[in-house]
Amino acid sequence: MNKTNPKRAGEESEARVPTDLRKALATAPKAKAKWSDLTPIARRDFISWIDSAKQPETRRRRIEKACSMLAAGKRRPCCYSIVSFNLYTALAATPKAKAQWSDLTPIERRDLISWMDSAKQQRKAHKRRIEKACVMLAAGKRRP
Repeated sequence: MNKTNPKRAGEESEARVPTDLRKALATAPKAKAKWSDLTPIARRDFISWIDSAKQPETRRRRIEKACSMLAAGKRRPCCYSIVSFNLYTALAATPKAKAQWSDLTPIERRDLISWMDSAKQQRKAHKRRIEKACVMLAAGKRRP
């Protein structure tokens, strides 16, 4: 299968750094230096991990932990799966979608997950997006 990436090299979309994370990095020069050295995908993983916190206190702790991990040289958030269990279940139930998922580039996977997760606050909307993504993938489409 032809694996085409709609974005050329160097055109990866850069995730917007949340204000609270930006302020925390500004107070931690070592973490900020490591942050600047991360790939756009690694930055997006940290931001996604922080943004997935449901409580403000959890978010605050994750920002602190992210700065600590970066200062220690870590390049990815620990123990964080970007693919939800609901998506794994839906892909397992749709073999064509699962096969197409395997053919996506890492950037395409993260873009698709970001699109699904943007509706995560509303459980039904999130479920519909997962279902729509599986139908779309089974039909051979790579993006919504």
